[in-house]
Amino acid sequence: MLDATTRFFEDLDRRGFEPLLQKTSGTLRFDLHEGAQTTHWLLEVDRGNLRVRQEDREADTVVGTDPRLFGDLVTGGENAIAALIRGDMTVSGDLRLLLQVERLFPGPADSRGPRHAFQREVH
Repeated sequence: MLDATTRFFEDLDRRGFEPLLQKTSGTLRFDLHEGAQTTHWLLEVDRGNLRVRQEDREADTVVGTDPRLFGDLVTGGENAIAALIRGDMTVSGDLRLLLQVERLFPGPADSRGPRHAFQREVH
């Protein structure tokens, strides 16, 4: 069974193009630290065209966090900006790239923002 992080990156790679990022270009490397081991995910964005690889190479933006938190980010259980403010996630390089890509992370299940289908409340 694939974990949420692997599913997230494989989905981005399969998608190939993301309209939300059509004005964005750059590379982001996500370094997921667990003890002495680090897993690297490299996301290349070229005006919305996406390519994902599991590789450790130079990137415009490098995001560091633990695998559990990143799994929470890609499943909507956690917010990237809040994690940054708390110091649970680090960013070096171009922060704007992370802010653009963060829009691809789902919000909480009860969110009513543009990323989620509207659900009518019953009173």
